[in-house]
Amino acid sequence: MGEDYPRTLLEFERRFAGDQGCREYLFALRWPEGFACPRCGAREAWQTRRGLWVCKRCRHQTSVTAGTIFQDGRLPLVLWFRAMWYITSQKSGVSAMAVQRILGLGSYQTAWVWLHKLRRAMVRPGRERLAGRVEVDETYVGGEEAGVVGRRTFRKRVVMVAAEEDGAGIGRIRMNRVLDLSRRSLHGFIQRTVEPGSVVVTDGLSNYEGLQGYRHEPIVVAHHRSTASQLLPRVHMAVSLMKRWLVGTLHGGVQARHLDYYLDEFAFRFNRRTSASRGKLFYRLVQQAVQIGPHPYRRIVGNPTDGG
Repeated sequence: MGEDYPRTLLEFERRFAGDQGCREYLFALRWPEGFACPRCGAREAWQTRRGLWVCKRCRHQTSVTAGTIFQDGRLPLVLWFRAMWYITSQKSGVSAMAVQRILGLGSYQTAWVWLHKLRRAMVRPGRERLAGRVEVDETYVGGEEAGVVGRRTFRKRVVMVAAEEDGAGIGRIRMNRVLDLSRRSLHGFIQRTVEPGSVVVTDGLSNYEGLQGYRHEPIVVAHHRSTASQLLPRVHMAVSLMKRWLVGTLHGGVQARHLDYYLDEFAFRFNRRTSASRGKLFYRLVQQAVQIGPHPYRRIVGNPTDGG
């Protein structure tokens, strides 16, 4: 299929005017080499009048949306596609209220859940880890806490940030919430997000010490005239933009249990910030949406009162 995607809004509307066009697009992205039975892997199948695919070998029935985030959806695929186009065409992201208004959805909660499902699709399965020279630091997300000194926190969420060097600029980033600043948490984040053998630049926090499999370059801020933001400029810039985004787009209303998914959305947008085509971002999101499993409503909802 290659990178086949609409370049303009008019092209998008013509191509995805009905569910059939949406299903054909999902089929091509899910099975680029042709149909493959999810149960036995056989390639031959026939299609029923209801749009189901029946495997000729094991007779297993499936649909193009089964096993994806679109599974069990009651609303037309056309609305899902419009949501994905709108979300990826807005450089700064969108709120659930905006999605509800643009799509004419009867429920704010539906828009909220859709956004959370799509945020789960913003992390590509098996994505490559950061490599080269990578800055790593921690930050906190949450309101001010009275009586808290230094790195201690009682209610704020601890977020780890990694940013690749790209000349004088920033390459790709990764962001994840961690439980604490223990050695296990810090090293675990680096191992999950940075390719072994890379140069990892951190501040002088002692729990970064003993990092195995990397060239560790700690910078003790107290030994320099420069500030932490000058010594680790890339992660500090990424953190500043992320916090501004949380406040500006989501108005700061992010619950702790959902924070990682908002961080995933920010990283998805940041890592594709130089893309000249918003249609390509739409393509990437749909492509990844058919690669991840379903996320049932009850698992996501919890208490959907945040501003996302």
